[in-house]
Amino acid sequence: MNNIIVDLKRVGMSYKVGSRRVWVLKKINLKIKEGEMAIIFGPSGCGKSTLLHLILGMEDPSRGRVHLMDKWLATMSEDERAAHRWRNVGIVFQQSNWIKSLSVWENVAYPLMLANLSQKELKEKAMAALKTVELEEMANKKPMDLSGGEQQRVSLARALVVDPKMVVADEPTGNLDSKNGKKLISLLVNLNKKEGKTILMVTHDESFLKLADRRIFMKDGYIEKEKI
Repeated sequence: MNNIIVDLKRVGMSYKVGSRRVWVLKKINLKIKEGEMAIIFGPSGCGKSTLLHLILGMEDPSRGRVHLMDKWLATMSEDERAAHRWRNVGIVFQQSNWIKSLSVWENVAYPLMLANLSQKELKEKAMAALKTVELEEMANKKPMDLSGGEQQRVSLARALVVDPKMVVADEPTGNLDSKNGKKLISLLVNLNKKEGKTILMVTHDESFLKLADRRIFMKDGYIEKEKI
């Protein structure tokens, strides 16, 4: 598959600090193809998460153009961007942001609440996503009753419930021990290799690089090099 689903052209991002303008991203050119497993790698503070926010349309670049699934994000309203993300992208953050009053399956189903589905349909889709991450037996528990590793796998299930074209994971193993981190990464690799999902992961863990089709190395706001 050769469809370009992420395309950044000479993207820069700056913030005003007092009377100064500080550039946190500089002249970023990046393409990610459908079906790739891409890893953005670099030390803390190099601009990885800022780059991810621009790709997702959560912030506007100071310069350049960001295209996601053939849409130029700058031409879309906030609501249109949110709908575009909802249809196409599942997101796994380091912090899960649970609705504590809801069960595991209800939290997983939450992204579908606006889809005009019956309660039965919502639960069926949530259970299918939980089965993918091997946690269907936890469906009726509360998220906070699960271990950290289990919670992050539930986060992945929540990202998958809308059947997205791309799964984006921002430091998904940052709060996990080695065993649970490897389990989560194994699930992401299976989604890519067996189901053809595009995976875009941000990490500073060098051991994951060997798993990627595309490796994007960042330093001081630049893409220092890229390996395929």
